Amino acid sequence: MNQQLIERLSVITEEEQAILAGRGEIDATLYSAKNGPMVIDSGKMLEHGKLIRIRPHTRFVHFPKHRHNYVEVIYMCQGQTTHIIDGNQVLLRTGELLFLNQNAVQEILPAGKDDIAVNFIILPEFFDTAFQMLGEEENNLRDFLISCLRQENLFGNYLHFQVADILPVQNLVENMVWTLLNNQQDKRSINQITMGLLFLQLTHCTERLHSASQSLDQQLALQVLRYIDENYREGELTELAAILGYDVPWLSRAVKRLLGRTYKELLQIKRLNQAAFLLQSTRLPVADICNAVGYDNTSYFHRIFREYYHQTPKDYRRSQTGPAGT
Repeated sequence: MNQQLIERLSVITEEEQAILAGRGEIDATLYSAKNGPMVIDSGKMLEHGKLIRIRPHTRFVHFPKHRHNYVEVIYMCQGQTTHIIDGNQVLLRTGELLFLNQNAVQEILPAGKDDIAVNFIILPEFFDTAFQMLGEEENNLRDFLISCLRQENLFGNYLHFQVADILPVQNLVENMVWTLLNNQQDKRSINQITMGLLFLQLTHCTERLHSASQSLDQQLALQVLRYIDENYREGELTELAAILGYDVPWLSRAVKRLLGRTYKELLQIKRLNQAAFLLQSTRLPVADICNAVGYDNTSYFHRIFREYYHQTPKDYRRSQTGPAGT
């Protein structure tokens, strides 16, 4: 991260000064308006009408168990922090991202002076633009990521991306930090679009999701989705089962249970999404696109495309690109 940003985020805050002076614990009234189990309140963290804010992570003290009534994204600018989330220990290193939904129970071990993290405090509606940028059509990996930001998710309540060496991700996060720190004009629109670009990048980085803290179900769901994403043209359930070391009938049932669709349905969604992309972005004949996405029967391709998009491939291309694209 840019050194000037690091220096601004490293300044000892009033809260940290009190901790270093002997307070010994966080001031819960800064974070929560209620007694009982600690829920960090967006009303305390955000100005009225704001959808997003950043603040440096509070250092030098143990942060007790808590939840948030907003989505929190933590970016490790420098050093490392240790988080205990839903009983799992997560070590967040420089350049890594941690997404927590509103169900996550989090505890943070004390950070040192040079451990600089920034917390994005985000209301769910902020993500509307980002999700629209990911497209209206079904996208298996996108839907998986979005489900992990919702309050109730089968696969757990957080996502830990080890993306320190992915330059586009680093640039996008730094852009958001800079925009918010400098109170740039139109920062909400800029950051909503930047968040959309970040999600687009992260859909291609699911292999960087830290697996040690994932449930077995989450690992398996991601393995299936990655395989389909990379092998949609010729990928077979029998091959995937052999790669993963599972019995084919068991894997078939597991895919349906975890992802709500059969392997064949997931594969078809990916193929049709790719066909739609090629229709929009190329002048390839429909027959060539049919073959490119894994179908050798053009009539069958036309039928399932029309069932899914309610248009023939040629009509879809015309509606997306105009007469010049036909």
